[in-house]
Amino acid sequence: MRPYSTSIDIQAPPERVFDVMRDVERWHEWTPSVKSIKRLDSGPFVVGSRAVIRQPKFPPALWMVTAIGPGLDFTWENVAPGVRVVARHRVDPIPTGSRVTLSLEYFGLLGGVLARLTRGITERYLGLEANGLKARCERTAA
Repeated sequence: MRPYSTSIDIQAPPERVFDVMRDVERWHEWTPSVKSIKRLDSGPFVVGSRAVIRQPKFPPALWMVTAIGPGLDFTWENVAPGVRVVARHRVDPIPTGSRVTLSLEYFGLLGGVLARLTRGITERYLGLEANGLKARCERTAA
């Protein structure tokens, strides 16, 4: 199964964009694809950090950070019976600021079925998140 992915250029420094992105409990302020995110731990956002995400049209989901790259990126996963969903969030420097790539990939016995059933909403939510992140970072960078 191919990952769903979107990229967007943001006129803000990569470190600023990554700071907004990893402040997950505030995502609801800049994307309508998230009702709330509640961290289940405190302190830095690190491998092992867990959060419950509430999104429109989906049941609450527990996500755990599984990787934080040497650059400005993190990966977290949601695991349910028969499916594992992996979401990657990456910021790369470009001459005008940052390029963000957001992706979501489904694995497991039911992964392909779930991916096909939720394709439209997944693509819509990735777009909302990318555009909301851009608006938030460019507004606060000015």
